[in-house]
Amino acid sequence: MDPVIVVGAGPVGLSLALALTRLGVPVVVLDETEGQEDTRPARTAVLRPDTAAFVGRLGCAATLESAGTRWSAWRTVRRRRLLERVAFTPPGAPDASGAAGPATAASPIHLPQHALTRALRAALAGEQLAEVATGSRLAGIEQDEQGVTAHTRGPDGTSWRGSYLVGCDGPRSTVRKLLDIRFPGRTAVERYAVAALRTELPWPGEALLHRSPARHGGGPVAEVSARPLAGGVWRLDWLLPPGRELVTPDALVARIRDSLAGWTADSAAESGDDGAGGQGRLVPPYELLDTGVHTVHHRLARTWRQGRAFLAGDAAHLLGALGTQGLDEGLRDAENLAWKLGLAWHHGASETLLDSYQAERRGAVAARLRAADSALPLLRDGGAVRWRTVLPGAARGRSTLLTDGHLGRGPLGAAPTYARTPLAPAAGLPGETAVDTVPGGPVADVVVTASDGSVVRLRERLGQGLLVVLVAPGTGVWDRRHWQSAGLMPRLTNAVGALPMRAEILVTEAYPGATAHTVLVVRPDGHLVTALSGVRPGGLSACADAVRGGAYGRETGKTTEARAAGETGGAGKGDGPGGAPRDGAGSTAEGATGGTSGDAAGASPVDPPGSAVLHSESD
Repeated sequence: MDPVIVVGAGPVGLSLALALTRLGVPVVVLDETEGQEDTRPARTAVLRPDTAAFVGRLGCAATLESAGTRWSAWRTVRRRRLLERVAFTPPGAPDASGAAGPATAASPIHLPQHALTRALRAALAGEQLAEVATGSRLAGIEQDEQGVTAHTRGPDGTSWRGSYLVGCDGPRSTVRKLLDIRFPGRTAVERYAVAALRTELPWPGEALLHRSPARHGGGPVAEVSARPLAGGVWRLDWLLPPGRELVTPDALVARIRDSLAGWTADSAAESGDDGAGGQGRLVPPYELLDTGVHTVHHRLARTWRQGRAFLAGDAAHLLGALGTQGLDEGLRDAENLAWKLGLAWHHGASETLLDSYQAERRGAVAARLRAADSALPLLRDGGAVRWRTVLPGAARGRSTLLTDGHLGRGPLGAAPTYARTPLAPAAGLPGETAVDTVPGGPVADVVVTASDGSVVRLRERLGQGLLVVLVAPGTGVWDRRHWQSAGLMPRLTNAVGALPMRAEILVTEAYPGATAHTVLVVRPDGHLVTALSGVRPGGLSACADAVRGGAYGRETGKTTEARAAGETGGAGKGDGPGGAPRDGAGSTAEGATGGTSGDAAGASPVDPPGSAVLHSESD
């Protein structure tokens, strides 16, 4: 079959190409540049734990550790008062349940974007199934029932034949324009002045959000964030007032000096010093490395799929206000689409499977944009009275929303939940039980034991097929040779071996909210399909069929129920940990992982009326 054509060689396009090659799918990357990435210290990326794990699985884990920085804590300061300090769990330090802790416990990874792109390019260069065509600028697209033809122009202009095509070519996407897909939204939602500098701040290793709201409910909001990078470098971002006023070098240097002096003076006041000889606001030494102005737009493509062509990353959406990260969402696009195109390339695909990419990812990003669109007026217009009518505790409420966006939690930042995915099995599967992760939500990164005996994190096994995770307390004290042939394991092995798609069995000591002998079915991108009490071959088969968009989705729920009827899901007899008596029913998922940010809409490409995100400007 023809390869998948990826248009664009930024982090999203390169990640998608790498993920496809790991699934045995050949790719051609059309790169209109000459393959060189500009070094811009002020252009950085913040990766949440799920997207960092995705990039790490693609062969870039060493770069994340060497070029990236994990923060020890996050500070939210209002004027000179510390409102919140979130301490992050050091890498590899689990909580009592074996997971990496709550959503805010694992630090993001902050690194220069050019370092990430170069690492992805280097990894892709080692893949025999990948070809990168530099200097290839897209000029035309033709589709038919068998594939896609992409025409490029330039000295080496040629035509490329592919099975599918994905536009990862940025905000001014040529793919999107050739497909005549509208890109409505809002321009210049926020503007920031950005600087990368080498200095020492009073809180080494800790990121900071410092807000100085206007007094008495009027005037602009002063806001600056400081995030550490490797080598003693910091990235500072200042919120600029609305408008298009030019930010002069002198004005930017004044902002830098004022911020550094203020933080140094505040630190000296906390320690009882008067600030170096009574002068109060001395500016610490610093080396300015790079500056710029970053403008945030909010846009959402009307449709993300047209036949065999797809959009991903900035070609499909633009966001980034209030601390949210557009690259994070682009990498989630790549992870979501890769395994679906892998199934389509190797086995053929239903329309349900291919359409699910838009239904899930566009719905999740639309929810994120709506949350930011609703919060922006409350956070930026200084209307204290209006804010208090929405949420009591104005100062803490505003800062909490901003912290959520920066740390990847809440409606502005949490990893999405695909609550209404078309790839869900029929409701009411026999033996379905509740855990602390709702169906469609991202699973907890618990410690698991693989069939080869290796003990790893669950996220390390994602990307290749279904994961079937058995919760078996006490497994760690048993020799693997014994528990693999005892209790539920033989029956589970047979059931997984009969599934219509690739699957791997993992065993974990505990999972949040799960009782012993719960079986979790996890998609290749780390989202929970469902949890079952005991081994239920019909239920496992129904989940696999639903995930691949097959015959046993929600539209044919009666067939699924009939197939699974009469099954028993209790523990089998045996002397291993998988055969221990059950000690109760499944627990209720109270306080479970939320689905606020990813309550995906259905397959319709048109947004609900009244959404400001979709009803302003066209392309």
